[in-house]
Amino acid sequence: MRPTIVIIGAGPRIGMATARRFGAEGFRAALVARDAGRLDRHVRELGAEGIEARAFPADAADPAALEEALAEIQREIGPAQVLLHNAAGAPKGLAPALDVTVDSARDAFGVTVLAAVTAVRAVLPAMVERGSGTLLFTSGVSAIHPIPYLGNVGIAVAGLRNYALALAEALDGTGVRVGHLPIAAVVAPGSPASPETVAETHWSMHEGTQGTEVVLGDVALVRAAVARLG
Repeated sequence: MRPTIVIIGAGPRIGMATARRFGAEGFRAALVARDAGRLDRHVRELGAEGIEARAFPADAADPAALEEALAEIQREIGPAQVLLHNAAGAPKGLAPALDVTVDSARDAFGVTVLAAVTAVRAVLPAMVERGSGTLLFTSGVSAIHPIPYLGNVGIAVAGLRNYALALAEALDGTGVRVGHLPIAAVVAPGSPASPETVAETHWSMHEGTQGTEVVLGDVALVRAAVARLG
């Protein structure tokens, strides 16, 4: 049976690139995102490339819907060998630090942190029981360096980073690996954080050839750019 990677937030850039990278190694992909039509297109595109994929539409910000999608994956495909949580952000919009409200913070926290917790709790017990598996998390540079105009998202991705690094310590010696990848560059072709580079880094984390946290891009350049804007 092929191993499975579950991708939460399976979009056209990082999600698809990671599905392709793991697919090249014999994985099948369970794709989770809100847009069912786009997921179906992704499945057809991957299938044309010889990569087995299935679509499981769900809103990561809705814990009940996400839990059901993950349960369906378990029923129809089996346990996940790899989880990629790639849904960090704020569905309803960014809020600068001075304009963060309870609602805007909750918006970012729900899809970024609570969705990650929901997904981890769904897949981790089986990983621990068999003594192998990988939990991967993608976030942004504001997880490691505050950016004022990303106020609500920064709160959330900093929390996600804390959760990922705490999981790594708690799971040490269990055979379950954890990787956190904060991105400090544009996700675009030719960038230090091109989709393919992100996907390759996730693969390296899964293989254990990278550390628990790898930053793609230059944080110093981001700091300088933020300072100029400020």
